[in-house]
Amino acid sequence: MQTRRSLLVAMAATGTTAAMLTACATSPTPSYTERPPIVFMHGNGDSAALWQTTIWRFESNGWPRERLFAVDQPNPVARDDDAVAQAGRSSTGDSAVFLKAEVDKVLKATGASKVVLIGNSRGGNTIRNYVQNGGGAAVVSHVVLGGNPAHGIWAVKGFRENNEFSGLSGFMQQLNAPKGSNGEEVTPGVKWLTLRSDNNDKYAQPDGVWIGVPGQPTNIGFDGPALKGATNVVLPRVDHRETSFSPAAFAATWQFLTGEAPRSTAVAPEASVVLDGRAVGAENLSLNGGQVTVYAVDPATGARRGDAVHSKSIGADGRWGPFNARGDTAYEFMLSAPGYGITHIYRSPFPRSSRVVNLRPERLTPADGSAQAVVVFTRPRGYFDAERDTMRFDGQSPPPGVPPKGSGVSSSRLRVAAAQPQRAVTGEFNAERITGLTWPAAQQHVTVLELTY
Repeated sequence: MQTRRSLLVAMAATGTTAAMLTACATSPTPSYTERPPIVFMHGNGDSAALWQTTIWRFESNGWPRERLFAVDQPNPVARDDDAVAQAGRSSTGDSAVFLKAEVDKVLKATGASKVVLIGNSRGGNTIRNYVQNGGGAAVVSHVVLGGNPAHGIWAVKGFRENNEFSGLSGFMQQLNAPKGSNGEEVTPGVKWLTLRSDNNDKYAQPDGVWIGVPGQPTNIGFDGPALKGATNVVLPRVDHRETSFSPAAFAATWQFLTGEAPRSTAVAPEASVVLDGRAVGAENLSLNGGQVTVYAVDPATGARRGDAVHSKSIGADGRWGPFNARGDTAYEFMLSAPGYGITHIYRSPFPRSSRVVNLRPERLTPADGSAQAVVVFTRPRGYFDAERDTMRFDGQSPPPGVPPKGSGVSSSRLRVAAAQPQRAVTGEFNAERITGLTWPAAQQHVTVLELTY
């Protein structure tokens, strides 16, 4: 006999997820004219920037921009031991308190009585903790969890048991304790959706390769993100981040929230594009005293097209905009900050406005010491999958450091040999292509080719 979970998995695999979700709708859904505010919670070590394309897709389907809120948690990396304070990191309690404050702000600003919460990875832990233990159940109508390690990333006796991502931790055990008359793992009274990969999520693997113990069982299966009491959907072949940031994830989320398929998963261009965001370090704290300078560049060569089109000194809020951009133009964002050197971030054209174009500096490492230039090719909203994707970095396929199998690496690092003149370097990933210039590592410059999709 098929369970509700296994049936949803099967339907997802055959491309009929939308129909199944419609059939499972059990409560009134928001109308096209009255959309509840959505708060997006990022994952471990990430920032609000990862929700950029998801927000664009919501906007392109008519969800009001002023009701979409992506937040930046300070110190977004989890502690090694949740009970032991650690510099630059946060506990599960810290994260829940932060989210409650952000939700309260959104409720006050919008006048809404309830919000929708959407979280990726660790962000799902934060959402579940807030809803279950922080009063969130009273003000949250729907929750969507993408790639959430709902039962941990490992559940191994004696191995980092008090880490937030251990299935044996007290934190995880209390979250998953049976609730309600049906013994559900989710908090009753809220509608829950989980999105997971079939077998391509690095943090839902039976083997411990991605936690540093290859060949050792994690005691977590591919279905680790699924929860009893939720609508559980499988998205075939997506990686860990794509459980939230892919077109397929958006389509399943929209269906769950509205009861209807989205008009499109494409990003609709705008005539006028205004960009803004924060210049932050790995802790999501402002690079106060830094400088952001923006140049239009030739997309084929990375060469600057004239003088800077925008420049701003970074203050306490970290914001580097607003900047009136062109939707048909590629840009170089030059970020300098005390203690970081200079990072040259090359991006594809922005078809729509965004307030979450966050800029993070890239540090040189000891291994970069002999390089004349260092170029990083990065995909923040997904991983590189050599078996699935078409990709090339400076003529190399797969890019340096990308394994021939599995989706566990989201960036590639190229070290250009000494005694080479400044030159163009290109990164290609499926339909997206970015070209930037090398800059002298000896003067603490780093080039970043940052994919949007």
